[in-house]
Amino acid sequence: MGKSLTHKILNAHLVSGSLKAGEEIGIKIDQTLTQDATGTLAFLQFEAMGIPRVKTELSVSYVDHNMLQTDFKNADDHEYLRTVAAKYGVIYSKPGNGICHQVHFERFGKPGKTLLGSDSHTPTSGGLGMLAIGAGGLDVALAMAGLPFYLACPKVVGIELTGTLPEFGSGKEVILEVLRRVTVKGGVGKILEYYGPGAASLSVTERGTIANMGAESGATTSVFPSDEATRAYLRFQGREGDWSAGAADTDAEYDEYIAINLSELEPLVSCPHSPDNIKKVSELNGLKVHQVCVGSCTNSSIRDMHAVAAILKGKSVHPDVSMTVTPGSKQVFEMMAADGTLMTMIAAGARVLESACGPCIGMGQAPPSKGVSVRTFNRNFQGRSGTKDADVYLVSPETAAATAIAGELTNPRLTGAKSLELSLPDRAAVNDNALVMPPMDSAAVEISRGPNIVPLEDRPPLATRIEGQALLKVGDNITTDHIMPAGARVLPFRSNIPKISEFVFEAVDAGFAKRAVEAGGGLIVGGRNYGQGSSREHAGLAPAYLGIKAVLAVSFARIHKANLINFGIVPLVFKDAADYTALMQGDDLAIEFVADQLRRGPEVKVKNLTRETEFSVLHEMTPRQIEILAAGGLLNLVKQRQAA
Repeated sequence: MGKSLTHKILNAHLVSGSLKAGEEIGIKIDQTLTQDATGTLAFLQFEAMGIPRVKTELSVSYVDHNMLQTDFKNADDHEYLRTVAAKYGVIYSKPGNGICHQVHFERFGKPGKTLLGSDSHTPTSGGLGMLAIGAGGLDVALAMAGLPFYLACPKVVGIELTGTLPEFGSGKEVILEVLRRVTVKGGVGKILEYYGPGAASLSVTERGTIANMGAESGATTSVFPSDEATRAYLRFQGREGDWSAGAADTDAEYDEYIAINLSELEPLVSCPHSPDNIKKVSELNGLKVHQVCVGSCTNSSIRDMHAVAAILKGKSVHPDVSMTVTPGSKQVFEMMAADGTLMTMIAAGARVLESACGPCIGMGQAPPSKGVSVRTFNRNFQGRSGTKDADVYLVSPETAAATAIAGELTNPRLTGAKSLELSLPDRAAVNDNALVMPPMDSAAVEISRGPNIVPLEDRPPLATRIEGQALLKVGDNITTDHIMPAGARVLPFRSNIPKISEFVFEAVDAGFAKRAVEAGGGLIVGGRNYGQGSSREHAGLAPAYLGIKAVLAVSFARIHKANLINFGIVPLVFKDAADYTALMQGDDLAIEFVADQLRRGPEVKVKNLTRETEFSVLHEMTPRQIEILAAGGLLNLVKQRQAA
């Protein structure tokens, strides 16, 4: 039996375990990326390990999330990241250089390599033939220290693409079709591997879009072959020497198969409030729109910008619509300025924003009350835009541009144009002056620490007995945005855990944080796919600071479950869904001899002291993860081993 591309890359990086689905494996990480919303914590954790310099082939610290400098907090964090990067041998990408995934795709991604990033959309680089995985910041800090990254060996889903995209079609339609089929839960524990003649017909940046948004299915990552198109893209970036071929064997077998004929795809739209709520644009023709936003790490390449400009050229944004455009990187911005694309957008009435995450992470451009916002982004969770009662729709750049002109959701095929002619440059505008290389000798570098950067508290080891109130019971698909909100009001406290913990579950229950402190901590009860969405480890660390000892859920999203374990919170899965239904918020729960029960087997007994009943849960953890919990968290365990 031939090998999938996934297994070829995993096998080349395998440190422990075997490639059997579900078995824990450890893999060597070649590259890491962090961004400023997660990177400050990751570097504080790296510093705590006492290692003098990163041990990866390449590590990059990006500033792209918290760009608003309304006071000292964000600016201080940027200075911390700049100086800590210089101290430990990390490349620093300055504010304005671009969104981490877009810049990494352009300047650093290499076929066949592994990339671990403290951002859930790290899989973007899978479009280049990398195995690029999102994780919590502590896992990334450990990878920078040269330690393996551990995960359950995923199943591999082979997605065969045939045909070619119709006029006005793009990679966005492909991933929306995938999400329609697999849902936001269907990718958990899996890697999506694309192949076939349809995959070869896609531009490399379209492959990046598809790989980026595969994260919304819960997949570990997505990967495309590295072929001649990949080679041409790297040549375009002036780094053809980084190319190597990579593809599955012709007789490769997959755990699951999906077949998609690109020729049959119509313009699609993800409707509120979940990325898998997919409809055809034609089903919603006439929907009045207040805002259109183009950009984000999903759709901000030069190809996307040219597609939007081609539709806007000679036309005007509808009087009732506010349109914004976010170039994904300084490189894209420079090319737009040089070839007239920028002027076309400005002349049409679009507002051009700096190269940053911006509206996608809730940093500005919140829609009006009860407004309809059409975006080329990757997530449309309720309230993520900054306006809780707004409806956010996710579409391709082509659909977004047609919609901005019409003032209502519009199929770009119905604009009257027969084709979309894109005149892309032959070479990228390579100007890396906003990438700061670390000095070879960093002994003299002083790390800058502002007053908002609070050192991490020591975590106690796992208690013999967990007892506490079920402080909150929530339903299915609770996201990390629900647990730990983003946006300009909250994210400036990302380096200040005591302060940011005040916002935990604010959107669900405004009194949660106060109640947790008054109760001395407790437990949380969740439904299916608890913790989907962002990789932000604050969604684990801040509840831990509030004294949350365990989360009982019907099922967990991969990254969040790992983050809970890393910070000493026990993730437990209901053995019987009826027990989830019966358990009420406010019930007092107890788990005796926690570590002993975890070590004995998968089943753990939980006592409901309020109702005088007992039920069973499952822990679904490896021996290594149990030892992490017993130590009180991963950083504790690493310190213990270093001391030994």
